[in-house]
Amino acid sequence: MTTQTAADLAAAVESPLLSISNIEVIYNHVILVLKGVSLQVPKGGIVALLGANGAGKTTTLKAISNLLRAERGDITKGHIDYHGERIDQLNPSTVVRKGLIQVMEGRHCFAHLTVEENLMTGAYTRPDGSRAIAQDLEKVYTYFPRLKVRRKSIAGYTSGGEQQMTAIGRALMSKPDMILLDEPSMGLAPQLVEEIFEIVHKLNKDTGVSFLIAEQNTNMALRYADYGYILENGRIVMDGPAAKLRENSDVKEFYLGLGTGGRMSFRDVKHYRRRKRWLA
Repeated sequence: MTTQTAADLAAAVESPLLSISNIEVIYNHVILVLKGVSLQVPKGGIVALLGANGAGKTTTLKAISNLLRAERGDITKGHIDYHGERIDQLNPSTVVRKGLIQVMEGRHCFAHLTVEENLMTGAYTRPDGSRAIAQDLEKVYTYFPRLKVRRKSIAGYTSGGEQQMTAIGRALMSKPDMILLDEPSMGLAPQLVEEIFEIVHKLNKDTGVSFLIAEQNTNMALRYADYGYILENGRIVMDGPAAKLRENSDVKEFYLGLGTGGRMSFRDVKHYRRRKRWLA
């Protein structure tokens, strides 16, 4: 009995928080976008989903949060498990109540509401009362002090960086176990991008919230992630610990723009598809 219990505990520790197993996604019953994608996110981890525009990163996140049907997309093969439970057949609101929240690409704040009103919408599904919600609002302001200063400002008139912070803060107000973060660097200055990633890293370490981050900025994502997957044309072509991916010669050449002779020109990079060793 003792041995069995120890084995069960060991299995529980090793089991991922999120597991995607060999999923295929088709839009409009015709267009195959994801082709056998599999990945895992451990509890308390930061995982980067990397790839160029159109590789399938956003589709992967929407498959997890069950937003595909709104765009005439369907998971036709495979399954998605969260906390050991299959979720790919659930509706999006049920997924949210289970603690899995997506921050959409392009921030998508409620432009006509104030910053604080936007944050409070994230607590809409919570049953734990106003005092707990008020405490968590103050916690959000400790991570995003700029939002406290701007809390009465109309969100549509704030900067891109402030809107991204508002979107992440709104997700935190739902008390998630995991956040799907789609292209947090899009349209932001490099200094702001680093600030956003620093906050994500601190949130992860302080609160244990897991992150799956879809990102084109490979260099920044691999600096803060624990593990990374590279998506190309709807397929995972490489994965590994972030530190190893940063040092991988193919990743340096094709995603960080660094070859053996230094930084590559766009003319060199644009022909990379014919030369990728991992696709050979």
